[in-house]
Amino acid sequence: MGKYKIKIGIIAGCGLDKSFKEDLTYFSKIEREDATNEYGLPSSSLYTGTISGVDVVLLIRHGSGYKVSATDVNYRANIEAFRVVGCTHILATTACGSLVKLFSKEQLVIPDSFIDRTVHRKGTFYDGTSKYYSGICNLPMEPSFDPHTSQIVENAAKKLEISIKKGATIVAIEGPRFSSKAESYMFRQWGGHLINMTTCPEVFLAKEAGILYTSIAMVTDYDCGSDDIADNVHPVDVFNVFKRNINKIKSVLIQTIELISQEDWDQRIDDLKVFYIDLVKSSVTLSS
Repeated sequence: MGKYKIKIGIIAGCGLDKSFKEDLTYFSKIEREDATNEYGLPSSSLYTGTISGVDVVLLIRHGSGYKVSATDVNYRANIEAFRVVGCTHILATTACGSLVKLFSKEQLVIPDSFIDRTVHRKGTFYDGTSKYYSGICNLPMEPSFDPHTSQIVENAAKKLEISIKKGATIVAIEGPRFSSKAESYMFRQWGGHLINMTTCPEVFLAKEAGILYTSIAMVTDYDCGSDDIADNVHPVDVFNVFKRNINKIKSVLIQTIELISQEDWDQRIDDLKVFYIDLVKSSVTLSS
């Protein structure tokens, strides 16, 4: 047994929360108010339980009943809630559009990089307001998502014989509106493969918090389509596609958690923690 107790945060979106709570009735609830931290209220209460003997914490990104838009999600409070309860990993689920024919509807994809097009969100803990996150953190974002956790997600899907593709650049837009056709074309020209509204700042806040983070994206649409894909995104279609595939996503999550529990994570967690301590110290030295 390693020196770190593995605890896995699950960020649920588009109905995954309801599926988990119905099937895994042994989850207990930490009321949203009790999960308040220095960044405010998280999007939902925290649901704690065990899967394959591993402690897990479920948080609903958009609030119960999908009441919070992507821009209004309190990402800092969400990630901080996971850190405070001791999560070592975060497995985030997200619906996304495809910008390329390579990723068709209902395909599971594991992103490995991102393009941030959000403008109204607080994207760092290190803004001078926190006692825990003191100093300045000039955060490197390569790798953007934790490579080893991402590999385990791929292994889990393959073990279940569920199609999954690893390696994609996901464009995070502000929302709540979808892209225009011209914007969609531009994102493809930039090298984007997928598009959603929630990856940023979630992915870099998790890294600042020292939590190993990866994402499981479900392709629900073709964004605005392209000249040879006659398809326009519609919110109803997005929810319907995600809903049809909830059990598939849940199976991959459960298998991933089991595989994570079989590994020794001490060195990876130590490396992450030491890296950020040194990073903040070096940034302070440079500014003094």
